[in-house]
Amino acid sequence: MTNNKKLFVYSIKAQTLQFFSIVALSVIALLVLIAFIPTYEPSVVNTLYTETANVNFSKIKTNDDRVDFLEQFGWTVSETPVDEQKVTIPKEFDKILLSYNEFQRQMGLDLAKYKGKDVMRYTYEVTNYPEYEGRVYANVLIYRNKVIGGDICSADSKGFLQGFVKEK
Repeated sequence: MTNNKKLFVYSIKAQTLQFFSIVALSVIALLVLIAFIPTYEPSVVNTLYTETANVNFSKIKTNDDRVDFLEQFGWTVSETPVDEQKVTIPKEFDKILLSYNEFQRQMGLDLAKYKGKDVMRYTYEVTNYPEYEGRVYANVLIYRNKVIGGDICSADSKGFLQGFVKEK
């Protein structure tokens, strides 16, 4: 009897490394968020989002619609996404996703409604983040032409995560 061993060779492109770096930094940003969620005062956070009453979260069908959506909050982003990917909202939320969903709920959004659903995540580079020199990304989660979640975050090791509304 012969022992068949297979050798796999992997080739990784620079874009793949950049993508995984962004994902890893997003996880780090979420962990930082978990550490600070108890310090949020809902009344202060909700005040920020009452200003978004006229923001359109629906009828987001095209790339231009997504760019316009982010511009409603004052963000200038790259014309095309740096990444777009179909992701599945897990049916069960772990501690990190529970914290991230609480963050979404403070913006008036709720990912729990979409458990088990496939959604599209579009990531754009933000070009006008104030007083910050690192790379900043806007993530937008879309389900059936509607924004259901997202964030503005840095890709640095000392990253940050914030909602769509520009902090003054």
